[in-house]
Amino acid sequence: MRYYSHDGLTFDLDDSGPEDGPPVVLLHGWPQDRTAWRPIAERLNAAGLRTLAPDLRGYSPGARPPHWTDYEIGELVDDVIALLDAAGIERVHLVGHDWGGALAWTFASRHPERIATLTVLSTPHPAAMMWAMKHADQKKRSAYMLFFAIPILPAFVMRWLIGPMLRRTGMPRDLASYYTRQMRRPGVLTTSLTWYRASITLGLQGALTSWWRRLRGTSNTPARGKGETPTPVLPTTYLWGRDDVAFSPQAAQRTETILARRAEQAGINPAEVLTVIELDEGHWLPELEAAACAEAIIARVEGPSAAALRPSA
Repeated sequence: MRYYSHDGLTFDLDDSGPEDGPPVVLLHGWPQDRTAWRPIAERLNAAGLRTLAPDLRGYSPGARPPHWTDYEIGELVDDVIALLDAAGIERVHLVGHDWGGALAWTFASRHPERIATLTVLSTPHPAAMMWAMKHADQKKRSAYMLFFAIPILPAFVMRWLIGPMLRRTGMPRDLASYYTRQMRRPGVLTTSLTWYRASITLGLQGALTSWWRRLRGTSNTPARGKGETPTPVLPTTYLWGRDDVAFSPQAAQRTETILARRAEQAGINPAEVLTVIELDEGHWLPELEAAACAEAIIARVEGPSAAALRPSA
């Protein structure tokens, strides 16, 4: 496959490795694209795995809708569902980094029946992020997102600042130059940054809704369909860099705590389903730690799948 379609959009795709190998879907972050995964994909393919790495919504030339509501997380999750369906994949080994990691966490919580295993690079679990916003310096680290959420201005400014920013955060110069060129293609900065606008806008709307419910004394009323069925425990590997400028060590450590606690609550030994790897690196793990990331993904794929999990007595 070189392309797939969903909701009138067409997504570019790298599909490599043995067609009958265990399928691994790789979700990139900002300002990356599917090429960020190629050094990892080569190693996974050599191990007998099939890899599918799409350019996500806002990046592919045929998948850049203009309105911020088109980038609501449910739309992005549906893009991944469409990829699995187009490739005939029932259960996938899902991998994500940065925004792709946030998407992977959300996909796993909403569609655990489509997940065999989960591997996330850098991005803490959403609940750990919320905790770190209150108890660590994550709010300071994430302040740039408020600027990125502003219409028009960030795309103009980042056209000139993205290269120095990437180099300052540890991206090798040649890759920083490549991503700068990619982001300067017509429209790409605007639509890729819309991920931030959608997240911040909808987050603020959710906060205002919660405040209004508390004011009316209805904050304990669960939303329809929420909280009725706990999310199944999924075999998960989480890799993080101790020098990551975007995510605090506390958020990473809290991720391990949350996932281990959920396994214990389900009667499963956390050691059987959870691996956390701390790397001596920064944020750009796919580019700078391809060998370590590939090794971790392969180990997770070769371990127990979600379908094989059974709580202990």
